[in-house]
Amino acid sequence: MGAAGSKLEKALGDQFPEGERYFGLENFGNTCYCNSVLQALYFCVPFREQLLDYYTNNKSIGDVEENLLTCLADLFSQISSQKKKTGVIAPKRFVQRLKKQNELFRSYMHQDAHEFLNFLLNELVDILEKEAQAVKSDPETSSPSDKTANGPKNAQANGALKEPLVTWVHKNFQGILTNETRCLRCETVTARDETFFDLSLDIEQNSSITSCLKNFSSTETLNAEDKFFCDKCCSLQEAQKRMKIKKPPHILVIHLKRFKYIEQLGRYKKLSYRVVFPLELKLSNTMEDADSEYSLFAVVVHVGSGPNHGHYVSLVKSHNHWLFFDDENVEMIDESAVQTFFGSAQEYSSNTDHGYILFYECLGSTSNKS
Repeated sequence: MGAAGSKLEKALGDQFPEGERYFGLENFGNTCYCNSVLQALYFCVPFREQLLDYYTNNKSIGDVEENLLTCLADLFSQISSQKKKTGVIAPKRFVQRLKKQNELFRSYMHQDAHEFLNFLLNELVDILEKEAQAVKSDPETSSPSDKTANGPKNAQANGALKEPLVTWVHKNFQGILTNETRCLRCETVTARDETFFDLSLDIEQNSSITSCLKNFSSTETLNAEDKFFCDKCCSLQEAQKRMKIKKPPHILVIHLKRFKYIEQLGRYKKLSYRVVFPLELKLSNTMEDADSEYSLFAVVVHVGSGPNHGHYVSLVKSHNHWLFFDDENVEMIDESAVQTFFGSAQEYSSNTDHGYILFYECLGSTSNKS
């Protein structure tokens, strides 16, 4: 990326952020699904900082077993400690480990970026939880990683079991959904909480993230064959159900369901629908008397007309500049260019570059003023 790198440095000039690095990632044969997600995660600053802390704290421990977390920490450390401001890095060790870990990613076929992101975050959590368990069961081997992997210990309340461990991956990405079902006969509301790392939203033509979220939380009536068994009535009853965001995450990851199974075709089809994703997003009616405000900082884009082939690139906001990452190539783009990835207003269009995974960072909650 010699020429492109110097072009990027020239474009940013005096505005090149101090200490920041913009490096493309080498493609090892259809590994763009991995590269695009890694770039989005690298520019998720709180996640990056905690991962680099983890790397620093574990470096001093001689034989830490290699896993996906150590390989990712090593890759992020390599990028952040480069002497040059721009260039290309080969994430070879990480990709090799990924293929070793999960046979789904072993082939040279086109893979799904959302599946990869899901697998990666869950794998990181598993590793951090196992490390915390190992430390807990052997207090003699208290390691520095314990401090950063787990955050503050959950206190035991009245001798009850401790709450599940909250790792720094949870602190960044985990939110809580509430599934509410209201019996239409006795009005009893049954609520069930579940955690999420990302929200998968159904999409419609010429819509927006706000309307997709509204549909996600819309009320659905359960009747006929779908009646709900009400514990209070002790029988099947008509009911209304809705899904609400009870606790929004610090980093809100939204996955647009662009690939839909069409029964008549017997295969998945890509929906190139135009879905507007704003640079600033408000999550209204998700928490009592509060709105959560979010700012868009990364978009993983699927390029191509179908689910089994194509390409992934990512758009990243860093220090108020937007950058375009396409494997080894990195270039600066204008903020207005982001809207060219909303999708197509017509069913058939030559534009096949569509926003697929959106990353928003929470700016905080604003309580409704009385």
